[in-house]
Amino acid sequence: MKTRIYSVGVLLLLTLFIARPAHAQNQPAKDDQAAKEIVSKSFNLFLGKSSFSTMTMTVVRPSWKRSIEMQTWSLGDDYYITYIMSPARDRGQVFLKYNKDMWNFIPAINRIIKIPPSMMMQAWMGSDFTNNDLMKMNSIVTDYTHQLNGNEKIDGYDCYVIDLKPLPEAPVVWGAIKMWIAKKNLNTLKEEFYNTKGNLVKTETASNLKMMGGRLLPSHLEMVSNIKHGHKTVIDISHQEFDLKDINQNFFSIQHIKNIQPRNL
Repeated sequence: MKTRIYSVGVLLLLTLFIARPAHAQNQPAKDDQAAKEIVSKSFNLFLGKSSFSTMTMTVVRPSWKRSIEMQTWSLGDDYYITYIMSPARDRGQVFLKYNKDMWNFIPAINRIIKIPPSMMMQAWMGSDFTNNDLMKMNSIVTDYTHQLNGNEKIDGYDCYVIDLKPLPEAPVVWGAIKMWIAKKNLNTLKEEFYNTKGNLVKTETASNLKMMGGRLLPSHLEMVSNIKHGHKTVIDISHQEFDLKDINQNFFSIQHIKNIQPRNL
């Protein structure tokens, strides 16, 4: 890109800026706030005050694939539990996000292990999701700037296109994120994740929208690696509930995760 700026160009830019009415000068800030609200509302679609879900995650590799069945609970933005149902060798493993910490109960050794920061970029259960992806679920709202960048169609839905850039000193790993959020129902239908060099690392798509727990939500998610050919992770959600009356913060305590039992549906 050429860095030389001609004086005529400077004068033209100044003229255009001065000629803009006052409300137009404030428009970018308004647009950025609107973009953040759209991202926040989309994020909260899957949460509610609390939630419960059942899903199957399939890890696909060029020469093999395996499936993991799980149940999950959430309370607000800060408390999450994932209970592994199958395969048999992993059944009973529990992952807990408690505020800013993440823990793993391994029944085979009857131990609860705190996941250190050095392991946050490791693959979760061998998938294309990392521990950081699970830990920083609400990071897209709190740790990034948000900018509307046009409109595009995804699977027939008119979508807002929103660019996310990390805030200075934000504890995040992505250099940028791009989101496509449906205008009609605010579901996020596509996300692209870029590293700090601007390279596309992975792409997540959401489809097969269904009514679950009284909300229209995607039931099929795919995270595809853009740097490892043939690597992807598929999540199919079979059941979703919101605003549960039988869980509170005590349910998400470190002491309790040893005793969590899966629900019979």
